[in-house]
Amino acid sequence: MYSKKTLIILAITSLVLSRSMFYFLNDPEGPNLLVVVIMAVILLAISLSSYLFKFSSLKKLLLAVFIQAVAVILFLFELTFSV
Repeated sequence: MYSKKTLIILAITSLVLSRSMFYFLNDPEGPNLLVVVIMAVILLAISLSSYLFKFSSLKKLLLAVFIQAVAVILFLFELTFSV
């Protein structure tokens, strides 16, 4: 169902986007490694939903990366602008 290369690309992308999301929160202590990894797992789980669609493998991968990026932007705005 999932190729090994695709899962590795999605895992690396989710870690990078999760780390960048917590970098922009301006926390003086910096991001906690556990929180970054848990957020990366959440992003990976959300992005794997793109494999429910009947697209080619490249389109599925690009859709999954797009879903991760949109999820990070939405989480970042929610964390930044929540009162």
